[in-house]
Amino acid sequence: MARNTLTTNARPDARFRPQIEAAAADGADRAQMLLRLTLRDATLMSRDPTTPVADISYLDGEMRFLGVRVAKGGVAESSLDLG
Repeated sequence: MARNTLTTNARPDARFRPQIEAAAADGADRAQMLLRLTLRDATLMSRDPTTPVADISYLDGEMRFLGVRVAKGGVAESSLDLG
């Protein structure tokens, strides 16, 4: 299972959008990806006025960012699991 991690104070959108788009361009399936966010990052992402509303959706009670399922909490550092 591949994992990409960034340790920065940048907005979650700015940190993970390029990773998700690069992985998708390399052939990774967004349905297999999992964006693991700290509770803080999940809150920041959902409230960030610079993140387009169309980029965040909810399906079956789960948050998705750019079509990637988001797992909130339970981690010390946010990361993107490529599946």
